[in-house]
Amino acid sequence: MRLIAALSLALLASLANGCDRAAQDDQSDRPETARQFPRASRPVSVHSENGASEQARDDRREATTVMDLAHIAPGMTVADIGAGEGYYTVRLAERVGTHGRVLAQDIDRGAIERLGSRVERERLDNVSIKLGAEDDPMLPEDSFDRVFMVHMYHEVTEPYAFLWRLRPALREHGQVVVVDVDRPTDQHGIPPKLLFCELDHVGFRLVEFVRKPELAGYYAQFEAVGDRPEPKDIQPCRQPGDAKGR
Repeated sequence: MRLIAALSLALLASLANGCDRAAQDDQSDRPETARQFPRASRPVSVHSENGASEQARDDRREATTVMDLAHIAPGMTVADIGAGEGYYTVRLAERVGTHGRVLAQDIDRGAIERLGSRVERERLDNVSIKLGAEDDPMLPEDSFDRVFMVHMYHEVTEPYAFLWRLRPALREHGQVVVVDVDRPTDQHGIPPKLLFCELDHVGFRLVEFVRKPELAGYYAQFEAVGDRPEPKDIQPCRQPGDAKGR
């Protein structure tokens, strides 16, 4: 009887382990185009609009501060990822001027349509609009001096695929700008160390990091270094406190 009981327990344990592995291997909840990349081991915030009005953000000089930190100048070509209603898009368009270009991208079709109406209404001839995907910003290669991700990176569900496909869009010396808040990723923010880790594992180096009250958060700027890693070689970052954390 003891032998039978021991065999039964061993069988149950084996079945449980098999179920765990099956659950880990199940990628049906991910886009097919992202499955060659590691899954992000962090929760993701539900999309929401920035709570502050554009006037309130201007009153604290948010966009001006960010554009100054990023050294945005006339003639540059920039991308505004997760452009939403266009707060940064319209201000970037003014800063880069008639000889510069702004590509506004979002994965929300409704936001893209509303932003398109605003661009037409305000006659922003140096702005183009593009629909992106959750694992691919859909940016043309070798095109941008700066790529902005403002208060949206924590909503990216496939950060490794997304960043890997973003990298070729940068021109030589092009840089990525992230503005976010230091709090858990399911609370509309991302801890800086986790942000640094995710970008590092796709081949980006941190070049500047500052906290400023004008931003209601922090500013981080990155540049691509070395060769872009193969998707299979990318190691996922872990949340603080994870026993497997890196």
